[in-house]
Amino acid sequence: MRKALFFFIISAIAVASRSQEASSVFNFLKIPVSAHVAALGGDNVSLKLDDPSLVFSNPAQAAAVNDNSLNVNYMTYVADAKAMSAAFVKVFDVRHTVALTARMFDYGSTDETDEDGNILGSFSAKDIDISVLYSYTMGEHWVGGATGRFITSKYADYSSTAVGVDLGLHYNDDDKGFSAGIVAKNIGAQLSSFYEDDKSHLPFDLQVGFSQRMAYAPFRFSLTLKDLTRWSDRYYFNPEGKTSFGRKLTNHIVIGVDFIPTESIYIAAGYNFRRANELKAAGSAHGAGLSIGGGLQTNKLKLGVTWAKYHVDASSLLFNLSYSF
Repeated sequence: MRKALFFFIISAIAVASRSQEASSVFNFLKIPVSAHVAALGGDNVSLKLDDPSLVFSNPAQAAAVNDNSLNVNYMTYVADAKAMSAAFVKVFDVRHTVALTARMFDYGSTDETDEDGNILGSFSAKDIDISVLYSYTMGEHWVGGATGRFITSKYADYSSTAVGVDLGLHYNDDDKGFSAGIVAKNIGAQLSSFYEDDKSHLPFDLQVGFSQRMAYAPFRFSLTLKDLTRWSDRYYFNPEGKTSFGRKLTNHIVIGVDFIPTESIYIAAGYNFRRANELKAAGSAHGAGLSIGGGLQTNKLKLGVTWAKYHVDASSLLFNLSYSF
């Protein structure tokens, strides 16, 4: 069974990586949920930790989470916009783990006006994702996982729904302090669109990542390669109006480092090259691409907080709280 699952996930990732090149909707799915992942640059599929918030990044990571773990998260965004999410992880035996997750991106209320600027009322906008996750431990080093999700968005009188799947693999070698992951995120399509006959793809993202903990120093380094199916010149922002292979390559790279003075405390920092280039192109250079955070991790309780910038007009704070019953 484990060989069949392994080859199924690899085959599905390969098929998905040749599709999903058109414009996408539901881009709130790109915003990180885990404070630890956010601190490491916003993308990480390779960490192995007892942290239920990591299941949003790679479904295979659920195998490392304690039984009956509850996770809640809150992020400030721009103006009244905010993101909230939660996860519950249940371990059935040494091989089988299931999780339920939900997240909502609330953009707040906006005045509704006519062509003359007269206020007629107000409207709200929300994105919601509800998911079921399953991970299967295939042996000493390998874990596979899958997430099935239902997504809905409502902006005033316009709405859309979709279904999607994440497929992930995770490799871990505790003796060497090395772990790696590969995830195909947001494989799926709209069930109904905002406008008639105007269906778009979900924001598909093929990611590969590696994490290495130093043997004689309290550091762990992470490298994540993202958007590995998108290499078109028009996909990237370039403030100089030019294109080059070097710039395109760096837009796929996210780097991060953990300082781990004790097993219960971490301080993390990261740099996301693509986010930095986008924010700089939009006129925001201060803090573009950088992120920093820290957390407390005990057997029962996990706390995390991260600062990062996702929008030209404001910085964001992301808070995580997890508890194992």
